[in-house]
Amino acid sequence: MTSDSTEQPDTGFRFIQDRRETVRTALTAATQQLTAITDTPRLDAELLMAHALGATRNDLLLRHLDDAAPDTFAALLQRRLAHEPVAYLTGTRAFWTIDLEVGPGALVPRPDSETLLEAALEHFARRTPRTILDLGTGPGTLLLAALDQWPEAEGLGVDASDQALAYARRNADRLGLATRATFRLGDWTAGLDGQFDLILANPPYIGTGEALPPEVRDHEPASALFAGADGLDDYRRIVPELSRLLAPGGAALLEIGWTQGEAVSALGTAHGLVPRIFTDLAGRPRVVGLS
Repeated sequence: MTSDSTEQPDTGFRFIQDRRETVRTALTAATQQLTAITDTPRLDAELLMAHALGATRNDLLLRHLDDAAPDTFAALLQRRLAHEPVAYLTGTRAFWTIDLEVGPGALVPRPDSETLLEAALEHFARRTPRTILDLGTGPGTLLLAALDQWPEAEGLGVDASDQALAYARRNADRLGLATRATFRLGDWTAGLDGQFDLILANPPYIGTGEALPPEVRDHEPASALFAGADGLDDYRRIVPELSRLLAPGGAALLEIGWTQGEAVSALGTAHGLVPRIFTDLAGRPRVVGLS
């Protein structure tokens, strides 16, 4: 018997390729798994997938949903399911108008901290702050966002962590801001001279007995989180020094835990400063302004 000339060639390899999980189906499955550990399961899955693909999130959603899921995604997902922060897994975090390199040893920038920049924009609606001080700069979060906002400004970032400052210096170089940003190892305001138009600070404000999510408690630096039993220890060190460091017409903007507005405002009043509370997008007290 002669072979059938219409017989199709072996398609086993094509069949295996077609059955590979796509980006779309992997995202759906990952989102379901991540629901148990995060309030943003779909976003987390998309950020991890974009990182695995070496693409932006927008590019992922527009061009790659029907691609084969990369082999590296599964390992990233497992690490996230073990509560490792997304920013540590991808190595970057978007904040205000910039993207920052972050990783172990540096506090992950939070959207709530953008309230500090919003408050600064309100205070400096009619002029530019020329000199900016960022106390507890971490990976340069607030200082570099402010310098990007005001191209004529220059600033100083202070932090007690060499590891965090290494991120800050790399971020300044990558963002083209190194000529306007100086970073210094220091203990809050100790040894600082001169005056600044704008002082920004996101100090530790968690009480030592407060519970935190595992991804924060087990991964982010405790020195950037905890500040005594009531979470106010570092405000008690910073606020008394603000009057000598603020230039005329300047403002100091301090991030707070949402229950701490009255206490931090009272500290400012006791040292001759006028307080004002700014709320975040959820309507909670988030920043105390002192001028």
